[in-house]
Amino acid sequence: MFWKQGNHALIKKGIKQLFPRLWRHCLMLSGSPDKASDLAQSTCLRALEKAHLYSNNTHLDRWLFRIAKNIWFNELRAESIRQGNSMDTHEELNQLTSNQNPESTMINKDIIRSVFSLPEAQRITVSLVYIEGYSYQQAAEILEIPTGTIMSRLAAARQKLSNKLLPFKEGHL
Repeated sequence: MFWKQGNHALIKKGIKQLFPRLWRHCLMLSGSPDKASDLAQSTCLRALEKAHLYSNNTHLDRWLFRIAKNIWFNELRAESIRQGNSMDTHEELNQLTSNQNPESTMINKDIIRSVFSLPEAQRITVSLVYIEGYSYQQAAEILEIPTGTIMSRLAAARQKLSNKLLPFKEGHL
């Protein structure tokens, strides 16, 4: 029983530190700040309920991200739909772009919109590798897919983003 309580305390402490990253990951999964908040809370609850399954040699962030992914995919299956919501409202975009420089804020909002317009699998992969900083292998472990799939999703996403963001590259706004 002590082992379970120790894991529970460890996970609770880790959740407090990792929650901003977890919420951001949930946002990339769901495409909506409200859904991201619900998903992040469900993930935290599930992690605490399943604390006895956590192994101390596992990275807590990866374990939480995997729980979030599984909850999200289970919800999608239960609804029998795949949603590709994008962030539309000015207020929601401001939650992710707090830069005071108006030009940078505009570019950041366009980049975020472009990332959210990617197909779900590419969007999640971009988030894990380029936003969260996971290696290809780590992202593959979180998503429970081959590393080659991560590489091909990123290549496709880079191509799509490159085409959408070409005016920024060339200095045209």
